[in-house]
Amino acid sequence: MKLIKCIVRPNKVDEVKDALSRLSVSGMTVSEVRGHGKQKGHTAIYRGKEYNVSLLPKMEIEVVVPDLLVPDCIKAVIEAARTGEIGDGRVFVMPVEQSYKIRTGERDID
Repeated sequence: MKLIKCIVRPNKVDEVKDALSRLSVSGMTVSEVRGHGKQKGHTAIYRGKEYNVSLLPKMEIEVVVPDLLVPDCIKAVIEAARTGEIGDGRVFVMPVEQSYKIRTGERDID
């Protein structure tokens, strides 16, 4: 199993969710996060005063999928989240050793 962690634009969450649903990925965690990469933020004006916004709002989507489904999930996320502009986000893939259901205590195989 692998944990796929995606950092995407807030307006792309529904598209990514739909793309993963088409692959029968049922469970996911979505969190509001803030950060920056090459985009580095921007300047804004609030009540006539200019200030720098260095940490931009993003959304983090986490899914755990079987190893065989990883390439398709990555492709689906990239296609759904891409705008072609700086700040589209990142996809990280990490191994998952074990998973347990809290209610029953049973170990998930996949």
